[in-house]
Amino acid sequence: MATLATLAFAATACGSSPSAAPAAGQQSGQPSASASAPAAGGGTLVIWADPLRVKPLQPFAQQFGTENGVTVEVKEISKDNQMTFLTASQQGSGPDIMIGAHDWIGNLVQNGAIDPVTLTEEQKASFSDKAIQAVTFNGQIYGAPYALENIALIRNTGLAPDAPATIEDMIAKGKELKAAGKVKEVLCLPVGQKGDAFHVYPIFASGGGALFGTTATGDPDPKQVLLGSADSVKAFGKLKELGEKGDGALRTSLTNENYIVNFAGGKCAYLVSGPWAISEVKKGGVKYDISPVPAFKDGKPATPFVGVQSFFVASKGKNEALAQEFVANYVTNKDVAKALYDADPRPPALTAALEEVKASDPDAAKFLDAGKDGLPMPAIPEMAAIWEPFGIAENAVVKGGDAAKAAAAAQKAIDGSLKN
Repeated sequence: MATLATLAFAATACGSSPSAAPAAGQQSGQPSASASAPAAGGGTLVIWADPLRVKPLQPFAQQFGTENGVTVEVKEISKDNQMTFLTASQQGSGPDIMIGAHDWIGNLVQNGAIDPVTLTEEQKASFSDKAIQAVTFNGQIYGAPYALENIALIRNTGLAPDAPATIEDMIAKGKELKAAGKVKEVLCLPVGQKGDAFHVYPIFASGGGALFGTTATGDPDPKQVLLGSADSVKAFGKLKELGEKGDGALRTSLTNENYIVNFAGGKCAYLVSGPWAISEVKKGGVKYDISPVPAFKDGKPATPFVGVQSFFVASKGKNEALAQEFVANYVTNKDVAKALYDADPRPPALTAALEEVKASDPDAAKFLDAGKDGLPMPAIPEMAAIWEPFGIAENAVVKGGDAAKAAAAAQKAIDGSLKN
């Protein structure tokens, strides 16, 4: 999700969720070979993966290659993953399988880059409903999900023993701790100079805000952008009240580079983040607990975005039949899901793997609980037009700007981009 957020704010269709490791090494953004299974002369299957997934996939790639008499190459790609894949696909030099976030799907389908994945009813039932919902686009499944991710409230239990019932309770406790000199920040949630719609969305949603209306089938409707609606104006007003000229809980000095570090260093009692934050928190020696982001008193639910990491079958790959076999019938097993979890601990989408993980990692269950009513990140291509105008509006109101003007400007920019 951290990668998801980063690419989202660059307006490149929301990233590689979140998700979540920093880009490493590849300055050109082109893939580099990382693993290859010896073949028996039956062709080559090429998989592109980000750095965190290459190593855990290697033994399974080798096993699949041996069983099917093919060479399986797992290649690392670590910069602008979605755009690099699209460009290579159009040039005929892409992989057979791509790993990425489910919210890429609309853009990839629109550009003819991926094909539907055929899962049996039994296979679909083995995943969480949220995961299947996320990878379904225009009534078809376009990815095999393997991990879910969403943000939650991570709390320093030494400073704040009890989970806050409401946003107001959380802010009151944060301000009390700050006044007593026990913390430097009321809340650690990144805003920065460009805003951060991903992290602030649960608070915005609880304030009544919304991004899109819905179609007759319940899908997001890009012809109904709602950032300028009366309810969204009220929600931006709530963000203003929490901002620098209000409660001081939302601050532009808190960024994706420092908000987790501040929490891990004991500078705030509350952190709004995802599973990618936990290693840093543990490194800091902070005793913590995880709970859902609270809602405003008498407000709507504080629904976070939910991201689903998935395997995609490239429509222009050279071995589509092998790719379908690997994605639909190989990576959908518990061993693969568990290995990917061990390399990057996000709750598995496969129920059997999740149950095994929960026995040793209570954090996984807590993050899932925090996201159980979350909103799957809209996978429509038009979502890319939302991030930057939303972030600009958020930044403006956090600094004390007029909510109605900020919302209207965001609405105008998005409608202009989408030609609504």
